Amino acid sequence: MDGEFIEALEQLQKEKDISMSSLLQTVEAAMSSAYRKHYGSQEDVRIEIDPAARRVRMFARKALLPEGEELILEEGQPLPPDIEYEEHEIDTAEFGRIAAQTAKQVVMQRIREAEREMVFDEFSARLGEVVTGEIQRRDGRNVYVALGRVEAILPASEQIPGESYRFGQRLKVYVLDVKKTAKSPQIVVSRTHPALVTRLFELEVPEVYEGIVEIKSVAREAGARSKVAVSSNDPQVDPVGACVGHHGARVQAIVDELRGEKIDIVRHNDEIKEYLKSALSPARVKDVVLHEELHSATVIAPDDQLSLAIGRRGQNVRLAAQLTGWKIDIRSEAQWAAEKEAEVAAPAKPPVETRLRVYELARQLGIESRDLVEILQEQEIDVTSHASTITHDQAKTIRELLMGGTGTLEDLEAGALPIELEENV
Repeated sequence: MDGEFIEALEQLQKEKDISMSSLLQTVEAAMSSAYRKHYGSQEDVRIEIDPAARRVRMFARKALLPEGEELILEEGQPLPPDIEYEEHEIDTAEFGRIAAQTAKQVVMQRIREAEREMVFDEFSARLGEVVTGEIQRRDGRNVYVALGRVEAILPASEQIPGESYRFGQRLKVYVLDVKKTAKSPQIVVSRTHPALVTRLFELEVPEVYEGIVEIKSVAREAGARSKVAVSSNDPQVDPVGACVGHHGARVQAIVDELRGEKIDIVRHNDEIKEYLKSALSPARVKDVVLHEELHSATVIAPDDQLSLAIGRRGQNVRLAAQLTGWKIDIRSEAQWAAEKEAEVAAPAKPPVETRLRVYELARQLGIESRDLVEILQEQEIDVTSHASTITHDQAKTIRELLMGGTGTLEDLEAGALPIELEENV
């Protein structure tokens, strides 16, 4: 039985990828639990394994306490290391069927917990990586992908539109998230994330993996088209050529993995005008007018390049805007010339005249609003209340009427202002 027990542990070590020391700790905890339940004692259990001799020995350790003291341990809790204890060997044949079943249950539970922790730790460290999986099954709109000994979920929201998934099909997925659940960690993967394109270039292009060529930005509409902006840290390496590969072999491998999704590789440029022109490829652009305060640009394209620059349903200009982070408005040469002609021909707009509220002028003059309304009405200025507005010229007239704007209504009533209100101003 000793040899079979050791073989079982070694098999678990290989299948579950759990270290022998962890397995021994698990078995010791299980045997301690079984021993305590069987004998109703508070003794601890230690297992000693000799792989060479294929021999297993078990020892029970009992705490030596002063008379009258009692040690209470929780299930699975070892003896405190700072107390004295005595040890004696256990004959496992004395265990009953129930005790053995208890030990087995504890071992399996601990192994499952250890497996869950290992899976969570492994894939938490692999967030943002690309892994290869195999389609296992569908459940509603979700697809489940086997990643070695664990299963990941590919939600409908992370699937490439129109892409079919067949049982046994192998494909690369992006590790998006790892969540702890009551049963086992849930690994969420994606086929639509823009970073999937970046990771695929790292796999296919050694210069990208080594950092010689840098992917600056990726804009993607999964299943349709992606734009990738690249630059080189080595003046002797062409970033676009390195990513395309000989006869387009490198980029074609990525296109095949993404089931035919088109990929435009453009040259990144710190000069925003040149970057915008490059981002709109394959269309040729004549000029770019920047509106830096609005972080936007007007692009002028030759008449025969306008539809190509915009793209089908605006896809090309939309991806270029995502890639550069600038808002882009495209005009053909004819449209741009017509707009400029219209601006020249249009008459200058007269400046908008601002107006002043009656109560604001009353406050400036230091008189009551109702009194000012009466004065204005006597001057045939169309006002009805203190909230009515007048022009600044009208306000100037009233100020001059009231001693150049320095007098008050009290001065007027006292006869200090010899004016005739019935005269039109």
